[in-house]
Amino acid sequence: MGRKNSKSKKSRHQRDLRKEIFTAFRSNPDKPLNYKQVSSYLGVNDDKFRLLISEILEQEAEKGKLITVRKGKYKIKDKPRELIEGTIQITKTGRGFVVADGFDEDIKIRRYDTKDAFWGDRVRVAYNPHGRNKKGRVVEVVERMRERFVGVLEVSDKYAFVVPSDQRVHVDFFIPKKGLNGAKDGQKVIVEITEWKNAEDNPVAEITEVLGEVGDNDTEMHAIMAEYGLPTDFPEEVEDFAETISQVLDPKEIKARRDFRDVLTFTIDPEDAKDFDDALSLQRLKNGNWEVGVHIADVSYYLKPGTILDKEAYERATSVYLVDRTIPMLPEILSNKLCSLRPNEEKFCFSAVFEVDRDAVVQKEWFGRTTILSDRRFTYEEAQERIESNEGDFAGEINVLNKLSHKMRARRFAKGGIDFNTEEVRFKLDGDGKPLSVYVKEMKDANKLIEDFMLLANTSVAAFIAKQKKTFVYRVHDNPDPQKLITLREFVKKFGYKLPMPTDQNADKIIRGLLKQIKDTPEHDVIQKMAIRSMAKAVYSTENAGHFGLSFSHYSHFTSPIRRYPDVMVHRLLQHYLDGGKSVSAEEYETRCKHSSRKEKQAQDAEWASIKYKAVEFMMGRVGENFRGLVSGMMGRGIFVELTETKCEGMVSLESMTDDNYEFDENRFIVKGHRTGKEYHMGDAVEIRVVSANLAKRTLDFEIIT
Repeated sequence: MGRKNSKSKKSRHQRDLRKEIFTAFRSNPDKPLNYKQVSSYLGVNDDKFRLLISEILEQEAEKGKLITVRKGKYKIKDKPRELIEGTIQITKTGRGFVVADGFDEDIKIRRYDTKDAFWGDRVRVAYNPHGRNKKGRVVEVVERMRERFVGVLEVSDKYAFVVPSDQRVHVDFFIPKKGLNGAKDGQKVIVEITEWKNAEDNPVAEITEVLGEVGDNDTEMHAIMAEYGLPTDFPEEVEDFAETISQVLDPKEIKARRDFRDVLTFTIDPEDAKDFDDALSLQRLKNGNWEVGVHIADVSYYLKPGTILDKEAYERATSVYLVDRTIPMLPEILSNKLCSLRPNEEKFCFSAVFEVDRDAVVQKEWFGRTTILSDRRFTYEEAQERIESNEGDFAGEINVLNKLSHKMRARRFAKGGIDFNTEEVRFKLDGDGKPLSVYVKEMKDANKLIEDFMLLANTSVAAFIAKQKKTFVYRVHDNPDPQKLITLREFVKKFGYKLPMPTDQNADKIIRGLLKQIKDTPEHDVIQKMAIRSMAKAVYSTENAGHFGLSFSHYSHFTSPIRRYPDVMVHRLLQHYLDGGKSVSAEEYETRCKHSSRKEKQAQDAEWASIKYKAVEFMMGRVGENFRGLVSGMMGRGIFVELTETKCEGMVSLESMTDDNYEFDENRFIVKGHRTGKEYHMGDAVEIRVVSANLAKRTLDFEIIT
């Protein structure tokens, strides 16, 4: 009996060893390995084990599971596989999920088959198209989401590690002593990888920049930019090039443009705005109609293709708006001076000019280059005062525009346009960037007025080019995916809403109908957030798929070239076609569109990270206090609660709920207690206590009181 058991253990041990051997080959699929290399990979130094590995390699080659490349060298005989590209997400345990182009289902990647990929990288994956489950392995990182990583340095006597600040990075970085470069224990630093041969080991890296002390405002904001692979300062040569641009308007260029300098023109922007990239002009025509000009800073006049300045702007693709600062796409001499439509200064613009009747229906349109002179700079608050009181300079003109915008907006909503009306959280900061208070930005008529006329320009320019069937840069927002709406359908059942089974034909109507039903209801915010998550994200593309959310069949971004590179491309293409030019390469511009979409996503993520950081920083002074809030999300580990007063969000871990043993029911999307049967639903009002605020992780921990 004992001998039989011993044989069983030996057999099981060999099976485990074979499994580890194949893991070694799968981690090096294109590299022939001999028994010494496999032994080294497995950390085996014992001669008996090395001999056993050699025997197993010969046996597996005889079975046909390994291929003999030359005597003693083997490669794995892989299953028939195809290659596909996609974006990878990696959990803290090392397992990966690739969102592949053209696939409805994610491709699952086993731990250590992620090669040297990080969360967000674009990767090439080998997978078996005939397998029951879509599993694969990363064979190549095609494009890094970032080359530099941010973290906190931990130094011991013999070694050092950098623990990444971004929770999505699944490994720590090993730092050799020579790679410290003067950094000290506890500092926030930037690292770059120098070597990563084996996915089972930590990547070796060196510190390239010391950001500063944890908790310092500038340190943390620069860290966020670096985390998302975004630049801060401009290279010196780019700044020098920008300084060479003439700040005097060329008289010949003025004559070549349509002159609006004698037409009433003004800007309406936030109080703290430094660049003014759009202006409106208004004049009454003899036939009783109104001429409204939407004037946009002519960045493309100064930003010449192929220059070092243009290359830098393209690479950035967008300005980035953190809580306490703006990192511009263009150097200050352009964004705040030459291209900023400041009052009482002549400026070059690219304009969309509309003749509209009293019902705000466009009778004529014109697109082209202009020269303007802004008569007045309004803040949103000043413009709103004139709308509400009808008093003050240019009150009559602002109210004309407001009435026209109301009519345009009503038509858009009647055609199915969605008013998401999402809340934007803002912070009041002191001189050191510390948050003093939190408030929600309110969208009033003055804000909506500007938005409506910008939408008019954007959709009109897109429709104008679409009729010509020429390559263009569109802003597209695809119809909702019926599969994603099934989850939403189950979710809203809990609130008493019944939706039909989603299909390709009715998906758009389901969303629009639902948002109408929940208007002015207590559950509006919670359901709207879930609805937004179920919809596609707006992106740039040369394929005109329309804009579902705005209910436009044609839409582009024409109105903000100071802060968005796609708008610069739109200006260039529009002028090219106005000059009679032929259609440009769709493939080339599609590549640029994808780049701009990726950069926009990175910028949005960085902005959100800065908001989370400031929210946690603000709540650090409120630890121990009680707040009212609404359940805003759920997962296996806990319940998310958004505070009514501050709009800050934190998590109540299920472990902290000691009155019962609670579990998350994914199918019903509730958290339920086993003994009491007590349930927590999305949108439930709860009272919580702030337990802790972790700045490093940008997280808040709550506990439920009632």
